[in-house]
Amino acid sequence: MNQDSYSSDQPTDQDPLLLLKTLQLLWTKQELGKLKEEIRRGFARLEDPLAGLLAMLESSSDWKGKGHSLGYCITTELQLWIKTHPAVPQSGTKLKKLQTRVLGMLSQCPTNLLDPLISIYQLHTADRNCLLEHVSHLYLQGNYKEAATLSIKLKLQPDQDVEKMCTPLLLQDKANLVEDYVAEYPELQRKLLQTLDKWCDPSFNIRDITRPYQGLSRYKPEKFNRRVLSKLVFRLLERFNVDPALCPNVINQRHLRTLNYLFYKRFVEKTMTEENWADHIQSTVGENRWLQGQLVQSLLRHCDACGAARWAQRYQVPPEMLPQAVAEELQKLHIQDRVEEVTKADNYEASKKKDYYQIPISRENIHFLQTWEETLQCWEKVLQPGQVVGVDMEWKPSFGMVGKPRVALLQLALKDEVFLLDLPQLLKQAEAEGEKEKLSRFIQMLYSDTAITKLGYGMSGDLSSLAATCSPLKDMEKQMQGVVDLLAVDKQLQWGKDSRKVDGLSPEHSHEERGVRQSEKGLSLLVQHVLGKPLDKTEQLSNWEKRPLREEQILYAASDAYCLLEIYERLCKDPESFGLGSDLTDSLVGKPSKKPRAKKQLNKQEAPSPSGQSDSSAERQLVKPGLGHQKKQTSPDCILQDSKLSFPLFPGPLSEVGECQGPRTEPSGCPAPISPREFSVVCDNMLQGLGRYLRCLGVDVRLLDNEDDHRKAAEIARQEGRVILTSGLPYQTLRSQVGEGRCFSVNCSEKAKEQALQVLKHFNVQVSLRDIFSRCQVCNCNKYLKVSRERMRQLVENSRQASEEHSAGCPGSQSCDATVPVCETAQPGCAPHGEQPEGMEQDRAATVLAGDTVLQVAAIPHRVLDRAELTHFYCCTHCGKVFWEGSHFGRVVSQFQDVLVASGDTQSVYELS
Repeated sequence: MNQDSYSSDQPTDQDPLLLLKTLQLLWTKQELGKLKEEIRRGFARLEDPLAGLLAMLESSSDWKGKGHSLGYCITTELQLWIKTHPAVPQSGTKLKKLQTRVLGMLSQCPTNLLDPLISIYQLHTADRNCLLEHVSHLYLQGNYKEAATLSIKLKLQPDQDVEKMCTPLLLQDKANLVEDYVAEYPELQRKLLQTLDKWCDPSFNIRDITRPYQGLSRYKPEKFNRRVLSKLVFRLLERFNVDPALCPNVINQRHLRTLNYLFYKRFVEKTMTEENWADHIQSTVGENRWLQGQLVQSLLRHCDACGAARWAQRYQVPPEMLPQAVAEELQKLHIQDRVEEVTKADNYEASKKKDYYQIPISRENIHFLQTWEETLQCWEKVLQPGQVVGVDMEWKPSFGMVGKPRVALLQLALKDEVFLLDLPQLLKQAEAEGEKEKLSRFIQMLYSDTAITKLGYGMSGDLSSLAATCSPLKDMEKQMQGVVDLLAVDKQLQWGKDSRKVDGLSPEHSHEERGVRQSEKGLSLLVQHVLGKPLDKTEQLSNWEKRPLREEQILYAASDAYCLLEIYERLCKDPESFGLGSDLTDSLVGKPSKKPRAKKQLNKQEAPSPSGQSDSSAERQLVKPGLGHQKKQTSPDCILQDSKLSFPLFPGPLSEVGECQGPRTEPSGCPAPISPREFSVVCDNMLQGLGRYLRCLGVDVRLLDNEDDHRKAAEIARQEGRVILTSGLPYQTLRSQVGEGRCFSVNCSEKAKEQALQVLKHFNVQVSLRDIFSRCQVCNCNKYLKVSRERMRQLVENSRQASEEHSAGCPGSQSCDATVPVCETAQPGCAPHGEQPEGMEQDRAATVLAGDTVLQVAAIPHRVLDRAELTHFYCCTHCGKVFWEGSHFGRVVSQFQDVLVASGDTQSVYELS
């Protein structure tokens, strides 16, 4: 309809309530076309459309619920109608009265109605003091979320106390709303961060914050602690690009955890050299007096007073900060030019080097390149047709601090030479010469050349760090050709058949007979299997940004790249002796992948990084040199073991509980990418939000409770064949307790949704519409009972009747029904009498399934049962939770559209409008 269509519709002072009754009839009949036409025609006939809208909203309540409603439809249509009738908007005293009326309604409005009402009634022009007073009234009533949301919409934040507004929101676990509240105001961001940092001070009593809010509804005390607040601080620092120095308490606590981790590696595991450990200690402690004191205390615990005194002397720690034993020892020491050994702990002796892989080329053929003149000579040798190049990268461990790791060293190994490129220095020179793209051009030429075979181990993760170092390389993974990722071979060796040889020796030859440690993992384990000796990983956690590099670092870096050449050559010559197929050469250069599946941030470095990626969870595919268009595929051994079959929650025709078929395969016979039904994980207790998102998408998820020890995740993973999802320092402990590729460190600075996307993309989990809500969000079960709407109505009525009779018989007792539906689900309630759906039993007053599972039907609202478009409900057979079709499905689809794939399945009964 256009404006001329209403030229004959002159204002007639029509009663808006009569118009509302007409609209309600059309809404019930779902005649949306006629409804919208009648709305426009009706507004044209109203003397005052703005006052008429308020009258209709005030006399109706359907608009107060979530999702689309008649009130929402009328409001948005008026907003559109006003654009074609510019003379309609009011002004002056009349508008102020309307603004006062609409303000009283906003606290009850769903979020989707706020913007239209604010626009129609020009609330941005209203008296600011009046708006602030209204928001303050909402706050005092305990409507903290509504007060904050309205403040954001009306941009009132600069005139409010950020600590006062945000504290109750944090107590209710509404950190996302807090972030939105300060998003556009740098000064408020700084104030909020300073407040959070103050709360994270170990001497601060956090109960002083929670005490005034003891009666707060939806209060989640388990979500309000220093660990959660610290994660929020780091997320805010990264999102808003704020100087971390603004939050000294949080930064100090993170550095202290790093110190503890370094002491564990050095004195407990004894896997870090003295030089390496000292480099990281100096980098972590710096000039921070508090950390210097903590260092001295830790040294006193792990070694002796003499060692602690030497470090105290280096940092010139004031005597009053030192324990008496250290202060006394300090008086005995003479000034020395350098810090001597801190501990008597055994280092790896030179005689033990015979137990580790040794690079077979001479030292003079290992070149450390810091100038472009040297690098150009390297290019001429590397970019030769038919060349086979071992590629590896190193970067400084981030220990969980803000920011992504940047590559400090790029290793390129040829048959007779190894080149170590000092990337920071080369990038600095290129920028000074005005040729920033010089390095990226070389790397792109190398990776896109089909005539050059590139060998790597978890190469996709290396490239991810490389892209963070050199931004023009961010899309290079899509252009890669001729890449052979040996991680897939590693998986075949580790997860191969028990009866086959997996290390080049007979099965009866034990590791002890070969003089090799059994704790090797990653690339070191592959080198052990194929070449007979593992890599010496004592330089694994080196500070690769510090110059000059030590000789041990140079040999370690060269060995990491060169061993790939020897592995490749050995496997191609004799694949059968390693339990691999005789056509290994074809498999190594066959069936290319469109995109490497995984990202590997910690292949060489065990320390966690904010990017949340790890070598242990990296999964790669092998790519054939010389092929252009590439097709995504997965090798059989990359499919996660012990997969759980799930059942679609709303798959179309469904009458009984059942399970879906196993994973589909492509016509070529190669397994399809992993589906959520093939992926099972256990989430550490700091990642419960991530776990809920993954479960929502059909992934089999076990969640640790808040009080569970992190190590329980490894126990569950081993028993049930799950992948561990964790973050931060627990990753170091957990990854060593499970097999390669079974532990993944997510980015702790990301929100749960972004973490879920990261996990899905990392493991190439492809979600279809059938997977969404295929698992119960409460108990993780994948079996449902389908119940018709009429049957469910009867069950609900019987349940409520039974509950009323119980209350009448027991005065003062409370109903056992829960009354807070979440995400279109019904909460627990007393069970009903009456007719039973198929598969149910009647037990006294409870509707139960065969396994004594009570159906939680009593809290299903009547308005849901009255929805004509609802034909069935779906009941979890394990916990009795009841689900129905609603708008939540559409929201999930929109949030995860990047990982959704088309499938031949029938569309879900949800309508994607």
